[in-house]
Amino acid sequence: MTTSGTLTEFPVPTVSSNLSGIVAGPDGALWFSEYSGNKIGRITTAGAITEYPLLAAASGPSDLTVGPDNTSIWFTEETAFAIGKIDLVAAGFLTGGGSTTGTGTTGAPAPSGGGGGCGLGGGAALGALSLLIARRRR
Repeated sequence: MTTSGTLTEFPVPTVSSNLSGIVAGPDGALWFSEYSGNKIGRITTAGAITEYPLLAAASGPSDLTVGPDNTSIWFTEETAFAIGKIDLVAAGFLTGGGSTTGTGTTGAPAPSGGGGGCGLGGGAALGALSLLIARRRR
């Protein structure tokens, strides 16, 4: 909203995606979750939206936060009982910062606690964008 009270809305490409969380990223964009759309989205301040589908089907992404290193976005996958991490340096949204080594099952850096199969799938050249950090076992 502008100081004069003008509100601008930006329609999300995935209809009925059930937006559930948003966070200002250290890359200057806003990152949001699409619970029913099973995607993480990124919107620039100019309104350009990119959606990144998650690998785990119907994982229910919801809350997001910026990591303490200020180079990553962490998010919960509510129905997959998982936590995902988007490494903004590895993805090319930021330069410098932290590093991770190894290779996980998604082609992303290896998770710190084992497991795999969680993270972002197809879309715009994601490479090492996301990885499984923790998975609650039943």
